[in-house]
Amino acid sequence: MSVVTAPAASPATLPAADAATYADWFACLAEPTRVRLLHTVAIAPRPMTVGELTTTLGISQSTCSHHVRKLAETGFVTLVKEGTATRVAVNQACCTGLPHAADAVMGLLAPRPCCPEDVPADVDVRPLRDEDWPAVLRILGEGIDSGDATFETELPTAAALDAQWLAGHRWVAVIDGAVVGWAAAKPVSSRPCYAGVAETSVYVAADHRGRGVGKALIRHQVIAADDDGLWTLQTSIFPENRASLGLHRSAGFRTLGVRERIARHHGVWRDTVFLERRRDVDPPVAQGGTDDAPGGDTAGG
Repeated sequence: MSVVTAPAASPATLPAADAATYADWFACLAEPTRVRLLHTVAIAPRPMTVGELTTTLGISQSTCSHHVRKLAETGFVTLVKEGTATRVAVNQACCTGLPHAADAVMGLLAPRPCCPEDVPADVDVRPLRDEDWPAVLRILGEGIDSGDATFETELPTAAALDAQWLAGHRWVAVIDGAVVGWAAAKPVSSRPCYAGVAETSVYVAADHRGRGVGKALIRHQVIAADDDGLWTLQTSIFPENRASLGLHRSAGFRTLGVRERIARHHGVWRDTVFLERRRDVDPPVAQGGTDDAPGGDTAGG
């Protein structure tokens, strides 16, 4: 059996100082009128006077001034004197600071696990061989038939998959000599600047699901990707496929968002959950120049 080891990530608690700061921010926004005022200032094309805010929100000037002062004390808005008037502008730092605080409190910024540890001992993961293609295609066909694994509706050929997949990142899971699952990665772009970004897939045979085959595959996949210098792995999963979402999160993938009505599947618009996994340590920059200019094709696009 292939044995791969990796350090386990240790959980981290939110620092007390950060917790106190975030509590002040959230307490400041625990008043509906204040939230409406901040929203009005944030979407305004230019800084607004207290008089303009009073008229827009339909509140008294004293009430408006009170809430503006509270928002300014907490740092959500800035105040600029212009003659006898005071103009209120949103503090641009809060546009990133507030979402960051929410992510920190909800644990989205905490260290993510490297990969599953509870891998069954009877599952051997090895590189894909030519004789494995019939089993790989059969398992992919089962995924297609399930309706919640892929947008594909017809089984591709082995030659088509072979042309797409990265040579060093195609694996099969074997139990008692039989292929019961596979994992593969393919590049998201031909541009050199995206050379370390790959789109991944993991499939398990229908009669072996729930046995830890997926854990063994994704563990091998992500550790091999880290060792090979791939810095981002990404994948799209139907929200109905909760088992796959849980599997990928156990390997350090995080949800970036839901792509609503991204494509039709058998004539029905479907959403996908977009996830990515970042390598903990950035690989060294290749010598001989880089291609980091935006434009052209987009990674993952």
